[in-house]
Amino acid sequence: MQEILASENQLEQVAEAILKAYPEERVFGFYGEMGAGKTTLIKAICQTLGVRDVTSSPTFAIINEYWTEGGEPLYHFDFYRIDEPADASRVGFEDYLYSGHYCFIEWTEKVEEILQGDFIPVVIERVDDETRKFKF
Repeated sequence: MQEILASENQLEQVAEAILKAYPEERVFGFYGEMGAGKTTLIKAICQTLGVRDVTSSPTFAIINEYWTEGGEPLYHFDFYRIDEPADASRVGFEDYLYSGHYCFIEWTEKVEEILQGDFIPVVIERVDDETRKFKF
């Protein structure tokens, strides 16, 4: 497990480190309290992967789909508003998981039983207003 202390203006380096550490993995689960920076880190990872779309939290839509410059889709889930894992299944979550494309999941703890441990956890802890600890 790696740990990186970084501020928001260093997120590109954090994104690169995560992708370099897990070059073959495609499913990443993000953990952290509200406001810890899950969406912001996912945005940095998407930019590193060549996404030029505007990225934002899919809190109400549950899923956002982005496209890289190379024409590959990426999926960004936010399960904050679901009540049970079956709610994720109803939007076809498993189909996305097994698509072979990147899946970035916020509020992973709500769908862990579906994932069955088959993902890379990324934990974000607030150190202070400017600094976060990233563990992956």
